[in-house]
Amino acid sequence: MVKKKNTSGRGQRDLTVKVKTARGRSLSSTRWLQRQLNDPYVKRAQAEGYRGRAAFKILELDDKFRFLVPGARVVDLGCAPGGWMQVAVPRVNALGEKAGKKIGTVLGIDLQEVDPLPGAEIHQLDFMEDDADEKVKDWLGGKADVVMSDMAASSSGHKQTDHLRIIALCEAAAYLAFDVLDEGGTFVAKVLAGGAEGELQKLLKQKFNKVVNMKPPSSRADSSEKFVVATGFRG
Repeated sequence: MVKKKNTSGRGQRDLTVKVKTARGRSLSSTRWLQRQLNDPYVKRAQAEGYRGRAAFKILELDDKFRFLVPGARVVDLGCAPGGWMQVAVPRVNALGEKAGKKIGTVLGIDLQEVDPLPGAEIHQLDFMEDDADEKVKDWLGGKADVVMSDMAASSSGHKQTDHLRIIALCEAAAYLAFDVLDEGGTFVAKVLAGGAEGELQKLLKQKFNKVVNMKPPSSRADSSEKFVVATGFRG
């Protein structure tokens, strides 16, 4: 059911889509669908051609920290469906469309097959394999300037378990970053607030000059996710 648009100008607001719980669909699924249909970032992503609302998270993080610069070599871990790469390609000038600017590289890594994206090189790979770092450097033709990750472990429905899983995944991504980042490089990754991220923060502070946590505006208010941005890799 869609409310009729208020054309009087009094108390005018965006239309709200309400979803009834269908037979065979759980209440949680109905709530998720209703949230998706009414999420302004989902609507913006569709309007602007992004593969998902997560694209705005990396946009907002880069607007603040400026790590996706022309000429940068970027590795996107767990790149599916490709929204972060869509943002990175023009910002690092991977297609060479910015005259007089250095041409960057965007390398996407994921366990599953990802639809091709102009300006990005995508490989199906488990980044936890022993030789993954060598493969990444080979594909890049050298070391990376940025390693970024929006990965999340499959939800178990248990908050603390999910928190531990995503921290472990983030730590694994950080160790790959230590192997492939060039000096001065940047590591960006999603974490969940919950208490176990202290060791990760300590580890990153040993390797980078500055470590900052940020919850971008596009991150849902009811989500415990935040992003760690570590800059100035010491090598």
